[in-house]
Amino acid sequence: MIAINKYTLPNGLTVVHSEDKSTQMAALNLLYKVGARDEAPDHTGFAHLFEHLMFGGSVHIPNYDTPLQNAGGENNAWTNNDITNYYLTLPAHNIEVAFWLESDRMLSLDFNPRSLEVQRQVVIEEFKQRNLNQPYGDTSHLVRSLAYKVHPYQWPTIGKDISHIAGATLEEVKDFFFHYYAPNNAILAVTGNVSFDETLQLAEKWFGPIPARQVPARNLPQEPRQTEARRLEMTRPVPVDALYLCFHMCDRLHPDYYAFDMLSDILSNGKSSRLIRRLVVERRICSSIDAYISGSLDAGLFHIIGKPAPGYTLQDVERAVWEELEEIKRTPTDQHELDKVKNRYEAEQIFGNINYLNVATNLAYFEMLSRAEDLNDEVRKYRNVTAQQLQRVAQETFIPENSCTLYYNAEAK
Repeated sequence: MIAINKYTLPNGLTVVHSEDKSTQMAALNLLYKVGARDEAPDHTGFAHLFEHLMFGGSVHIPNYDTPLQNAGGENNAWTNNDITNYYLTLPAHNIEVAFWLESDRMLSLDFNPRSLEVQRQVVIEEFKQRNLNQPYGDTSHLVRSLAYKVHPYQWPTIGKDISHIAGATLEEVKDFFFHYYAPNNAILAVTGNVSFDETLQLAEKWFGPIPARQVPARNLPQEPRQTEARRLEMTRPVPVDALYLCFHMCDRLHPDYYAFDMLSDILSNGKSSRLIRRLVVERRICSSIDAYISGSLDAGLFHIIGKPAPGYTLQDVERAVWEELEEIKRTPTDQHELDKVKNRYEAEQIFGNINYLNVATNLAYFEMLSRAEDLNDEVRKYRNVTAQQLQRVAQETFIPENSCTLYYNAEAK
């Protein structure tokens, strides 16, 4: 059980804290409630661009990394369709450096054409490297646009098109920052060998003077229910063919989320999982196969990706996958298989939250979802999933009219 403290500053910044005296280190995780889903369809990639711009210098600190490194710290950040997350670690006695750095770039970035151009080129090169020039790199764009027709999950975090970032103006960038990078749109989690009293004192000192901002109300279009199978076939210069099969699933706060997560593990987590054991090891239809969920805040996707073994086609792989899905729909999961997956989740939860940085990240995330205290209840929620619930979810989800299928063919040599 993780002991959790919370406080909200007058400007709306939520502070979440958990002390860990077993380490001499501290972690600070700052989560902004803005992701790619908050972008306009013709201005995508901005949330990810800001992940980079936040390291380009702020109003009083021209270089973020140097003072942090001088204090013995490290940092990183990531963005997805729902949130943007910044985190750093450093010796606990230098924790004030972290508050100083993060508060200054929340106060205001050093907006200038040079910084924008530098980070714009970094993001454009990342887009080219990961999504245009890498084998299978455009599959996220293809699958998302196939599955989502109105919801902004239809584009990945990197953005829909390079031109959106290439054409971003300084005024548009400023507007995005002051709408979303606000204390009343953020959660600050502090963990490690730092007391709650010290955390509140530093939060008030460094973040308290930052004014609340007008955060746009989120009013996203809801994806209509899919009623017929969708298929797409592409040919690319890749090593081997690949099958991408996905199904619409519930949102992160729905009780069935845990069942979906467990189904993905039953199908493909480890050598004894169904798809790997039967299609890779025993029948040797696939050279590799994986199943996973998107885990997104709004209604997400259940993904299955498989590559055929020599002598087999994408049609063979698709047929074999559907046979396994029909089996999991037809026959309840036995208790041994169910317990194995539940035990794995409990072990991951226990060992994952030994690390003070993981705790900081998780506290911020769960506070954003609903409340940080729910982190202590995750194992119980997985434990409560029954074989009957798994079977029902599989029967409702793994049906042709809820499926999106991408055949990604290798060019003939």
